[in-house]
Amino acid sequence: MSEIRERNVGSVSGIPFLMLLLAMAAAAAFLFITGVKTDYILRILGGIVLFILTLLGFSGLYKVEPNQSAVLSLFGKYIGTVRTPGLRFNNPFYSKKKVSLRVRNFESGKLKVNELDGSPIEIAAIVVWEVSDSAEAVFNVDSYESFVQIQSEAAIRAMATSYPYDQHEDDQISLRSHPAEISERLKEEIQDRLAQAGINVIEARISHLAYSPEIAQAMLQRQQAGAIIAARQKIVEGAVGMVEHALAELSGKGVVDLDEERKATMVSNLLVVLCSDKATQPVVNTGTLY
Repeated sequence: MSEIRERNVGSVSGIPFLMLLLAMAAAAAFLFITGVKTDYILRILGGIVLFILTLLGFSGLYKVEPNQSAVLSLFGKYIGTVRTPGLRFNNPFYSKKKVSLRVRNFESGKLKVNELDGSPIEIAAIVVWEVSDSAEAVFNVDSYESFVQIQSEAAIRAMATSYPYDQHEDDQISLRSHPAEISERLKEEIQDRLAQAGINVIEARISHLAYSPEIAQAMLQRQQAGAIIAARQKIVEGAVGMVEHALAELSGKGVVDLDEERKATMVSNLLVVLCSDKATQPVVNTGTLY
């Protein structure tokens, strides 16, 4: 496929031509009416010819709004692009295709895909884009707006299958824990697919992310279990440190002289008190361990 790149083409202000064409229209009407009244065939023909030229001239006028371009072609051949806003005039035989250069955005539908670990998830994204090359947008693809939507959804699917939903390792990037990195990767993935259509992707970010309904409850229990295990690990680490500190303080200040068996009993009791998720009930021992 031969790619077409945008190139600027000159145009002239349409205001002087509008004034000229209005004058030509008035002259054509005058010639035709006076020719009919005087039965002068040359004036009638002159009025008709001048009126046809006026209509042809009006077809060369077109309006370009701010942040808009006009793609000009002649009998299927690309001539150039005009980006100068206002009323413009070019060859009346040029066909003119208007392309908006404004920033646009759309939100994809909720797509059901399998993430890296194979779990089905629902994902949707918002894509902010603009046309950077109007010639490519018009001639390289059939309908660039439809092309943007379909290719963006394909890129979202491809990106979602490359990352896990949740982070399983400290240095692992996941869909849920690294939104900035995922957004950047999604933007690059979409841009690669839309470059040939003259589209510039400004931003792409996930707007919806969830497990599929059929596994959502099981995944919630898994997340809760992981959170409980992580919390317990922190509690145990803190409890061990407190027990070490207590034994060191008792030994250093000479409060009590504990043998290995009494130390083991104290450690066991302190760990039970510190690690239990419920309030413990003290038991007073008035006897001896031996």
